[in-house]
Amino acid sequence: MKALKFLHAADLHLDSPFKGMNAVPERIRDVIRESTFGALGRLVRLAVREKVDFAVFSGDIYDAGDRSLRAQLRFRSALAELDRAGIPALVIHGNHDPLDGRGADLEWPAGAYVYPSDRVEKVRIVKEDRGLIAEVHGISYASAAVTENLALRFRGGDASVFQVALLHTNVDGRPGYDNYAPCSKSDLMGRGIDYWALGHIHTREIVMDQKPAAVYPGNIQGRSIRECGPRGCYIVAVDENGSTALDFHALDGVRWQQETLSIAGIGTEQELQESLQDLLARLREKAEGRPTVARIFLEGRGPLHLKLQTGSTLSDLLRELRESELLALAGRSAAGYDRGGTGAGAEHTQAPHSVNDNKEEGTGSYPKAPPSGGVFRSAADVSFVWIESIEARTGQDIDFELLLREESFIGDLLRLAEELAADEGKLREFADEALGSLLAQNGASRLFGGADGLLEDTGDWLEAARELAVDQLMPDGRRGK
Repeated sequence: MKALKFLHAADLHLDSPFKGMNAVPERIRDVIRESTFGALGRLVRLAVREKVDFAVFSGDIYDAGDRSLRAQLRFRSALAELDRAGIPALVIHGNHDPLDGRGADLEWPAGAYVYPSDRVEKVRIVKEDRGLIAEVHGISYASAAVTENLALRFRGGDASVFQVALLHTNVDGRPGYDNYAPCSKSDLMGRGIDYWALGHIHTREIVMDQKPAAVYPGNIQGRSIRECGPRGCYIVAVDENGSTALDFHALDGVRWQQETLSIAGIGTEQELQESLQDLLARLREKAEGRPTVARIFLEGRGPLHLKLQTGSTLSDLLRELRESELLALAGRSAAGYDRGGTGAGAEHTQAPHSVNDNKEEGTGSYPKAPPSGGVFRSAADVSFVWIESIEARTGQDIDFELLLREESFIGDLLRLAEELAADEGKLREFADEALGSLLAQNGASRLFGGADGLLEDTGDWLEAARELAVDQLMPDGRRGK
């Protein structure tokens, strides 16, 4: 085999509408909605800088079957830039953007290839100086809901040439995702493929590391609070023995984060506000200049618990912190503070850097965002931490262990909660019984992502119910009559 290097990305979801953002201030909302395009631009620059031999895109390029013209034009421009750099782009379509969706009549670059849906096709990657270096197989979705095990259609080619397969699939039925083109790990083995370039699962994962490798790169830009942390793509280096080395590069321009803050030891609302401000500063530092959208969970036991559970304390704190962030953002913009940095719509001006194993790409957009329309071009304009929500998962400052040992109604109730929390099987059985009628309603089931998605949160619900029972039975730490 010949040594080579390629880029593997999936689930771009270009021009995602970011539903639920209507209440977010326009200035912040525009930055978030531009972020998928910014991630695409960083991907292009990464591929050119790394001098990859080719790039593969494993489905869900667009967010919907009736894809926006804006998204198609941006993707075409990105592939044209890769083509000018001599980098072929190989594309399959998935459940969000199947081939039966509505698309514009565009002329695509010569170096771009979109796989059909009626058969697995093979594309040979030939370089002038090295000859044939890889064969890349792929198949697109004809329609949104593909239930066939498409992996069984694949057969590798010349064993002396590195074999890549593009497949949009749910391997082993990973929860929280539609089970489209379902297959198992065993289905991916013994098919003459060296690297399965997977798509569909938005959290990056190395399903199998070698012989064959099977990899989900995750999406290139988080789109909700359920998609936290760095998002990006893999650069895959292949040696003469066919072994692969994967190097993850973060591409996201807006980072979603979840953090917790304990109220233990916090006695007043002012102290809580100051603690939250300190937490926002840490989130800003953690995101390294990127705009951040954060959900904060208050936890622990303390004297502020009942105030957080009743009245407007929590909503007032959230409103104040958001207004302070907007004022600070306006001040930084007016002063031209920290210009030339790494905002979601900015051109990057410095080399990328590493954080643990995650190489963070400069966060410029491609193509350049238009000068109008409320999309802000510099880090000063877009370096914010927007609090999506604050949730109180707190409890009264009481001797919980003493109550657990007590022979009383509340003691029995708490012991039952502890028993369920310690046994996942019992908790699931209890939740199935308690939530059965809710899950029978189609609307509720879709809202929570089906039964599996709903039951994922039962541990949190159990804890919340326990604390609510304590509050009702022991207001202010005293027994009710």
